[in-house]
Amino acid sequence: MERISRLRAAFLLGIFGLILVLFSAKLFSLQIIETGGNTSNITTYTSLTTVKAARGDILDRNGNVLVGNRASYNLVFNHYVIKGHDDRNQALYDLVKKCDELGLSYADHFPLTETRPFEYTLADYSSAWQGYFQSYLTDRELDSDMTAPLLMEQLREEYNIPAEWTMDEARAVIGLLYEFDLRGVAALANYVFIEDISDENLSEILELNVPGLMVESSTVREYHTTYAAHILGFVGAVSPEQWEYYKTVDGYNMDAVVGQSGFEQAFEEYLHGVDGTRVDVVDTNGNIISQEYREGKEPKAGSNVETTIDINVQMVAEDALADLIREFIAADGDAAGVEGAAVVVMEVKTGDVLACASYPTYDLSTFRENYNEIAEQDFKPFYNRALQGIYPPGSTYKMCTLVAAMENGALAPGETIYTKGQFTKYAPGFAPGCLIWNQSRQIHGTIDATVALQESCNYFFFELADRMDIEELDSTAAALGLGEPTGIELTEKIGWRANKETKKARYTGSEATWNPGDKINAGIGQAQNEFTPLQLCVYTSTLANKGVRYRATFLNRVVSSDYSEMEVENVPEILSTMEMSDETYQTVVDGMIKVSQPDGTGYTSLRGSNVTVAAKTGTAEHGLGSQYSSHASFVCFAPAEEPEIAIAIYAEKGAHGSSLGVVAKEIINSYFSDEAESAVTSSENKLS
Repeated sequence: MERISRLRAAFLLGIFGLILVLFSAKLFSLQIIETGGNTSNITTYTSLTTVKAARGDILDRNGNVLVGNRASYNLVFNHYVIKGHDDRNQALYDLVKKCDELGLSYADHFPLTETRPFEYTLADYSSAWQGYFQSYLTDRELDSDMTAPLLMEQLREEYNIPAEWTMDEARAVIGLLYEFDLRGVAALANYVFIEDISDENLSEILELNVPGLMVESSTVREYHTTYAAHILGFVGAVSPEQWEYYKTVDGYNMDAVVGQSGFEQAFEEYLHGVDGTRVDVVDTNGNIISQEYREGKEPKAGSNVETTIDINVQMVAEDALADLIREFIAADGDAAGVEGAAVVVMEVKTGDVLACASYPTYDLSTFRENYNEIAEQDFKPFYNRALQGIYPPGSTYKMCTLVAAMENGALAPGETIYTKGQFTKYAPGFAPGCLIWNQSRQIHGTIDATVALQESCNYFFFELADRMDIEELDSTAAALGLGEPTGIELTEKIGWRANKETKKARYTGSEATWNPGDKINAGIGQAQNEFTPLQLCVYTSTLANKGVRYRATFLNRVVSSDYSEMEVENVPEILSTMEMSDETYQTVVDGMIKVSQPDGTGYTSLRGSNVTVAAKTGTAEHGLGSQYSSHASFVCFAPAEEPEIAIAIYAEKGAHGSSLGVVAKEIINSYFSDEAESAVTSSENKLS
């Protein structure tokens, strides 16, 4: 009997144990498996948040921060919290209405137009976003071929949108619901609703107490200068076309902000940080329970880029150029129709660009708000003339003709030429003349090369060009950097050199035929010769270097985000070297020095320079008709005896290159004065 009782007790205990096991398994399934690990009766939610990495600073060569970051706030949704809210539609309706009231735009990737008649806008999105939309339709068992209006009707019903709401209001709320549901079908981080919201607007939005809407700290670009707009550049969201590239690069998400122009674009690989991934655990009310980064997914700030720009030189260059243009217009003279200008300053022995300015310019800090207004202004303020404008060099090309003639035996050292004013060898069809001949029938008489440069005698260089083959002139121009890539990191135009191939490429029919007049005109910087101001500066620097041409660069070095380590240091690079005799070099330098002396075409504007300047002025025809002023050009290097910097200046319809020398003088005087003053502090802002 006792044995039977023990068996019954064991049986009952076994049944009870089995029930406990089954109950535990069911409880585990409900609380762990079906909740994805969110236990406590789904009292907490786990989601991923992308934490934006700070972008690196852009500095000038002396350590002055030109572009940095400022603290900002983003509004980010935890989609679990808002989806579980009892009255989410009304909360979202109130939110979008408040945004409309405040004039706030927010992220919306729902690929339908915002107002009726509804149409798909898939073409505006990257292939990845298009794929997410298809996954969303599949997940909701919606036909991918249905029309946009039909999709709106279907989603309005599925999301229980109130009947009294207009279709446009329904579309706004559905756009947010789409963002939330998309996080359930694609591996996307939390939805960033608004970026860089102001404190005032933030307070207004937070007063709504929208469930799941959180505040995240971030950074946005801040400009510390109003200068250098054309080269500093700006950032923006990755476009669909850009994403096709960036999706193959580590550290980029579809919502990444990347450089769109200037240094921001050129040095993107250094400036762009790596975003972090944070695991957030919140309760059903959106209160944060815990936050921690995934292992190896902490945000990493971008590196800092120190450029070759000297902001002080840049300021002087821009201000002097703007002052001169305003004087041109106010004087109502030959140059009153000036339409734009550019100036480039570079170190002769390194290729470092110290200043690069284009006129007119704009303010990067406000250009987004004023974009339409700026775009509609005369003379294209967004146009970077220094790198994108290609112009005939005019008489600034004459040093190239002189070098070619002397190096190819067409002109002996010290040789003189009797200049007759009008070059009649190919008359009557072609008989160009010197400026003084055209104006008053005067001639320069018997002169050597240095005087020819000093007085900019066209006849002298007509004669030199006629003594050579065009190939000799063309190869010299290429060796000096004209019509050749400069190596600069920003996008540049290459321009054209006057030769048979260029003419054939640019013209058709009889106009494409090369003739003697083309070579004669090429010798004075006309014909098909067209170069950028940057190329003219490289050319001038190469002359100063006796034929050694350096790659032009804006990059000095790259340092770590905390400025503690050097990551990249740019080393001057020689692109080409041409043989130039001492006699040729000295003749060129002596002639350019005479330009800045009495009787020289640049004397008036350069008078008062605190070092000796080797210069050349230019006045270039442009084929726009006689009612338009000629273009004006000016190049120089200084000090003439031991060159340190080269300068090129160009003014569209600026009439006379001689007037541009005042800009060069301001730059030279400031540069060499500042150089002397800063000699005692040269070790500042340097890594140890």
